[in-house]
Amino acid sequence: MKASELFVKSLEASGVRYIFGVPGEENLAFVEAVRGSSIELVTTRHEQAAVFMAATYGRLTGRVGVALSTLGPGATNLVTGVAYAQLGGMPLMVITGQKPIKRSKQGRFQIIDVVGLMRPITKSAETIVSADRIPTSVYQAVRLAEAERPGAVHIELPEDIAEDITSEQPILWQKTRRSVADEKSILQLVHAVESAARPIIIVGSGANRKLIGKQLSALVEQTGIPFVSTQMGKGVVAEDSDRYLGTTALSDNDFVHEAIRAADLVLMLGHDVTEKPPAFAQAGQRVVHINFSAADIDTVYKPDLEVIGDISDTLWELRARISAAFHWEMGPFAEFQRCHREDALVESDSDAFPIKPQRIVRDLRRVMPRDGVLSLDNGMYKLWISRDYPAYVHNTVLLDNALATMGAGVPVGIGVKLVQPHTKTVVVTGDGGFIMGGMTELETAVRLGIDLVIVILNDDGYGMIKWKQKSMGLDDFGLDFGNPDFVQLAQAFGATGHRVGSADEFATVLADVLERPGVHIVDVPIDYSENVRLDAEPLIERVRGAGARPEPVGPGEAA
Repeated sequence: MKASELFVKSLEASGVRYIFGVPGEENLAFVEAVRGSSIELVTTRHEQAAVFMAATYGRLTGRVGVALSTLGPGATNLVTGVAYAQLGGMPLMVITGQKPIKRSKQGRFQIIDVVGLMRPITKSAETIVSADRIPTSVYQAVRLAEAERPGAVHIELPEDIAEDITSEQPILWQKTRRSVADEKSILQLVHAVESAARPIIIVGSGANRKLIGKQLSALVEQTGIPFVSTQMGKGVVAEDSDRYLGTTALSDNDFVHEAIRAADLVLMLGHDVTEKPPAFAQAGQRVVHINFSAADIDTVYKPDLEVIGDISDTLWELRARISAAFHWEMGPFAEFQRCHREDALVESDSDAFPIKPQRIVRDLRRVMPRDGVLSLDNGMYKLWISRDYPAYVHNTVLLDNALATMGAGVPVGIGVKLVQPHTKTVVVTGDGGFIMGGMTELETAVRLGIDLVIVILNDDGYGMIKWKQKSMGLDDFGLDFGNPDFVQLAQAFGATGHRVGSADEFATVLADVLERPGVHIVDVPIDYSENVRLDAEPLIERVRGAGARPEPVGPGEAA
């Protein structure tokens, strides 16, 4: 068969279901092979969006997502998405075309060193120089992408190699089992936990796995140890648990950070160096690193004990070995938990318009089903939602706290609907992020026939950077822009547009469009003046205010 056909068959043998991308002249033989395969080609309008979709497939399934581009500008358009997957720990393969490498008469037209470009932001990058190498190259790339810590791999397929004939056959995918922690480290972990007076668990992005969630939930219920999540660890344990203390949405000085400081033992579960660790390591405080791989030691993160191996197995061993006599009460953690819940209610029932972010967060949680998915772009709303929106199921708040790139929200939402077509899914994006990357894929969403709600939080500017600018004492400058009519824009793409005209309308409109088919855009004016509540100095005053309760805020639901 042709090398291009062998490549596609090798992807099929590895379980690949979708390829997202923008084909080009140099990979038409590959695309023709896809046409005759079981793999669905999802043609996107921009290569960057294709990688976001592929990475989302990997994030949700644990299996490699695949994106495709041509050479030159197509390949360079992949870079942001590749970095997004690599930093975010999502299994991804990107395949790029290239001019003939055995003989070329086109000089350097569109030719750059794509493999050299990809190498610093991937786990591996290579050019296929022989058709016979394809089965092992594809198999190894898939295995490497999916291995903990997951990430991105790149394969370049030149067009002359793609036409070569080979008698090699695909390698059938075989699942490998992860190693488990050694007996001595497990015993040290049990002793550390049983010796602690105020243990706490921090759930990082590396623990956001289904099997880990099952074991961790059982551990929390069995022992009563309270837990905190990072932004990318949300939902591993249901956050309506009476042991949930909050999410580290801010870098420091929030109620959750004070709770961490109050602990004498921190169980850091699945910590990922790309997510800034909460400030800890106080005097007398021990930190235990529980992960698939050893810790990256730096000036902030220096664990006292490392338990290296399959995390779910480690938690199972801990549950089995810890004495039934040990069950921790909330103690001092209860006050920080109560303060966080009351703080989340402030302005959450406000009728002000444009709408305050607290009201938007509350109404999102009230309307969304328990297993509904929020796909967050990057903006100020991400901090409000990750801090005050409780997630009940893992991977139901999809955000990027690694590369933190704008423009990913809509492509990620499309990826969710392809993997989980019956899951209610809402994209929350700012007007900046939507124009930057979301609008590009509106036609893709409509063409695919998916049901997707896109909430655009409209403030006519780059809201998060404005907050930073103001907190630095600088003048408001350089961050304002104008917007199109989003309702008419939706209609032009074959979607349906809705404009919210009052605070009360948001929840009503959202509940309505979640039950209707098709792609819906909801234009929601937002008032970010409340961002001042998240500034470090006033927040730390409230946190450390002699145990004072937040001011009464009236009726409302606890976040």
